[in-house]
Amino acid sequence: DYALFIVTRHRRGLKRGLPVAESITNAVATTGRAVVFAGATVCIALLGMLILRLSFLNGVAIAASLTVVLTVAASVTLLPALLSLIGMRALSRRERRRLAEHGPQPELPTGLAARWSAFVERHPKALGAIALAVITVLALPTLGLRLGTSDQGNNPAASTTRQAYDLLADGFGPGVNGPLTLVTEVHGAEDKLALDRLDTTLRATEGVASATPVTYNAHSDTAYLTVLPESSPQSQRTSDLVDRLRDEVLPRAETGTALDIQVGGMTAGYDDFADVIVGKLPLFVGVVIGLGCLLLLLAFRSVGIPLKAAAMNVAAVAAAFGVVVAVFQWGWGSELLGLGRAGPIEPFLPVIMVSVLFGLSMDYQVFLVSRMYEEWLETGDNRRAVRIGLAETSRVINSAAVIMISVFLAFVLSGDRVIAMFGIALAAAVALDAFVLRTLLVPALMHLLGGANWWLPRWLDKRMPRISIEPPECRAAHETLTDVVAELEKEQRGDVRDIPG
Repeated sequence: DYALFIVTRHRRGLKRGLPVAESITNAVATTGRAVVFAGATVCIALLGMLILRLSFLNGVAIAASLTVVLTVAASVTLLPALLSLIGMRALSRRERRRLAEHGPQPELPTGLAARWSAFVERHPKALGAIALAVITVLALPTLGLRLGTSDQGNNPAASTTRQAYDLLADGFGPGVNGPLTLVTEVHGAEDKLALDRLDTTLRATEGVASATPVTYNAHSDTAYLTVLPESSPQSQRTSDLVDRLRDEVLPRAETGTALDIQVGGMTAGYDDFADVIVGKLPLFVGVVIGLGCLLLLLAFRSVGIPLKAAAMNVAAVAAAFGVVVAVFQWGWGSELLGLGRAGPIEPFLPVIMVSVLFGLSMDYQVFLVSRMYEEWLETGDNRRAVRIGLAETSRVINSAAVIMISVFLAFVLSGDRVIAMFGIALAAAVALDAFVLRTLLVPALMHLLGGANWWLPRWLDKRMPRISIEPPECRAAHETLTDVVAELEKEQRGDVRDIPG
């Protein structure tokens, strides 16, 4: 993605007649700045996983962040060097021949991208409403998201693990594939007496198929027994049974004793893990969104841009989860894709998905808005800035998105349900983000909001450090334009969009 954006800007400079060195310098000074900021937002999203304090995610966060840092470094150092080596060959032979015959010409937005940008400008309300409706419909299944364990029973029907699982379930009941283990310390005769009666109580409990007699260790200070549920390990009924045992059955059995019976097993373990994830998810999402918005606030010096970016990121994540729930939890097409039977969503998937999706969404937001911001600083015309920014970047964003979608969809070929779940979620999120949000909903909203897109309170502007994402000449042009507008406003109250030129 990063290399594609820089190379595209460099090729545009060559077509305008810039020397190779100057074109590369200009590309790095403009798009290269956006790449650095985009990489920073991705690293923030990925390193946000460290907040969860889940050790198995720390390696994922650090390794992925290092990959992004090295990619950004290569894009602004190695890539310009390679572009300098190939010189004019960054253009095709036909483009070089046209440049030699007709001379340099500014590359004006043409084709489908320009027509689409103009179409969005003419119909922002209708198109914005359509995009919002699409995202809302796709996000609705997220309300039924259930985190839990998937096991061999969710594997494709042709796999030997699924066949063995089904044989056990048919012969001994579904619960045999995920028994619950009850364990406790034993401190005296009263505890043993209560435990000896416990298996009878458990067999009479709703949702329990059978329970083994209690078993003691050699010193008789620890005991356990096994409970077979009537339902499969990934069933909601089994999760309800775990809650019933912990909240109702076992507390009654412990009354008047020193027992502290713990419920273990695959379903109980995954449910506990899901509770931990869900409990920490608001803090994680809040920190990631907050830091990302702060970075965008510093980059674009606008309150509206970061807020819209946060809303779009949440919308992309919600819609992607909706697709995952429909395919994997409801089973819409999962068997046809060779992904097995429907089941709950893995507990760790939301964390990794949110990190990666927020990073990718911020990438496209920075690339799109940075070009708009550059045009806004030069002209002060919001409609022109949004139109040109969308026309010049939409094709590149869509091309980059197609590359990412192809990579993520290749995960489905692995045949592993969890990896395929991750791939389909990311592919759906990138597709929705690039084709619906960034090239439709975001520009439509920016047309509707007008100059308010770039509003920043003066007191905040004075206190914020200046971290420039645009080249210095754009900032100088904007400051000059601001001075001219201020002088005109003294004479008459006018709008900057009415100023000729």
